[in-house]
Amino acid sequence: MSAPDELIIEPRSGRAADACVFILHGLGADGHDFEPLAPALGLPEDLDVRFVLPHAPRLPVTINGGVSMPAWYDILEASLDRRVDEAQLKASAERIQGLVHDQIAQGVPAERIIIAGFSQGGAVAYQAALTFPERLGGLLAMSTYLATEGSLTPAEVNRDLLIEIHHGNADSVVPEALGQAARDGLKAQGYAVNYRQYPMAHAVCPQQVADIGRWLAERLSG
Repeated sequence: MSAPDELIIEPRSGRAADACVFILHGLGADGHDFEPLAPALGLPEDLDVRFVLPHAPRLPVTINGGVSMPAWYDILEASLDRRVDEAQLKASAERIQGLVHDQIAQGVPAERIIIAGFSQGGAVAYQAALTFPERLGGLLAMSTYLATEGSLTPAEVNRDLLIEIHHGNADSVVPEALGQAARDGLKAQGYAVNYRQYPMAHAVCPQQVADIGRWLAERLSG
């Protein structure tokens, strides 16, 4: 069932879900931001996938003059180093992990659960997936950065987690160099990373949506 702080899209088939995809939105948005993505992915009819799109709480954001808005954590400065409130980020990741545990309790196997995130939500997705204590099905990081690389304690069970990183080559909000740095750092740690670049700004484009649909189908079929 849907809670006030999350949007849930049940399988189109009407059958019980046996797979789940979490999608975490970016700064200033909410779960509805990615609601149109689910039907646009073109997933096979025999895939009974539940989509969980949580809403971030409202927080004052330093780089936006302290104005409160939906945010997974505070961003303290907009430099390339992206100094953030790691305690808030990790608290958001723990909340997402709790929601993942809820899906497991409802009968969805952990290895059929994928965590995806865009921009600020992607930073939370990195933390939530890489530290999750059960083997997951995959991680999709879109137009984002690995904010907790210096303090990350990975879960050994997810050392072979398949990671898909997408970034636009004209992104002025989260420069592509940050996406590439995450890719390089994770590869250096032995993770299996696939990197896709798109001719776009800080957004999601049609070719990317098609690629996401194919990737999810590959991860969740069979």
